[in-house]
Amino acid sequence: MLELIIWPFIACVVLAGIHAYLGMHVIERGVIFVDLALAQTAALGALLGFLLGIELHTTGSYFVSLTATLVAAIFLSWSRSSGKQVQQEAIVGILYVFAAAVSVLILSKAPSEAEHIKYMLVGNILFVKPQEVIKMAVLYSAIGIFHYIFRKNFFAVTEGNTDGGKKINVPFWDFVFYATFGAVVTSSVEMAGVLLVFSFLIVPAVCAMMFFENIRARLFFSWILGITGSLFGMAVSVFYDLPTGASVVAVFGILFTVSMVVRLTVKKRKG
Repeated sequence: MLELIIWPFIACVVLAGIHAYLGMHVIERGVIFVDLALAQTAALGALLGFLLGIELHTTGSYFVSLTATLVAAIFLSWSRSSGKQVQQEAIVGILYVFAAAVSVLILSKAPSEAEHIKYMLVGNILFVKPQEVIKMAVLYSAIGIFHYIFRKNFFAVTEGNTDGGKKINVPFWDFVFYATFGAVVTSSVEMAGVLLVFSFLIVPAVCAMMFFENIRARLFFSWILGITGSLFGMAVSVFYDLPTGASVVAVFGILFTVSMVVRLTVKKRKG
C-alpha cells in the first residue's frame, strides 16, 4: 500500500507547500474565486488544444493551457488596475462561468464526456507518475524562491501598502503575481483537478487565519493542515475504494468545519 500512495502523497505535499502561500495572497486580495477561474481557464485551454488536434495531458496541451491561463492573468491584472466601477470578484465570477460553459460545450462533442468532466474536476492524483511530481516540485520551488526574493513587493501590492504606486509599479507586480499564480494553477489542475486545487489554496489558509495573525505562523499551520488533510483523504480513498481527489476535498471540508467549531468555542470562552 505504501508504494501505491507514496508519490501521490509527495505530490500533495508539494501542492500544499505552494498553494498555502498563494492562498494567503488570494484571501487578502479578496479574490477568493480567482483560483477557480484560472483553473477553469487552464482546463479550457487544454480543451481548445484538443479541438486543434493536440492530445490531452501532453506537453503541447500543457503549453496551450498555460497560454490561456496567462491571457486570463493579463486580463485580471488589467481589470484590477483599470478602475473600481466593477468589483473584481464579479469579473472573476464571469470569467469562471464563461470558461466552464465553453468547456462543457466542447466536452459535449467529445467521446467519454462524463469521464472528461470528472477528470477536470477532481483529477487523478492517485496515479501520478514520479517524473510529474519532480517536474512540478522544481517549477514550484523556482516560483517560491522568486516570490521569497520579492516578497516585500508582492505583499505590498496584496495589502495595498504601495504609497499610491510611487514606490512600486503596482500593475507590473500585480501581473507578475497573476502570471506566476497561473503557471502554478495550470500545472496543478492537470494533475489534481479544479476542486482539489481550490481546496489546497483556500481551506488551509482560511483555517490558519482563524487562529493566527502572524504570516509565518499562518503559513506553517497551513502546511500542517494541508499535509494532514491529504494524508487522511488518501487513507479514506484507499480503505473505502473511493476517488482520491474527492476524498481529500471532503476531508478538507471536515477540517474546515472542525476549525470553525474550535474557533467559536475558544471565542465563546474568552467572551
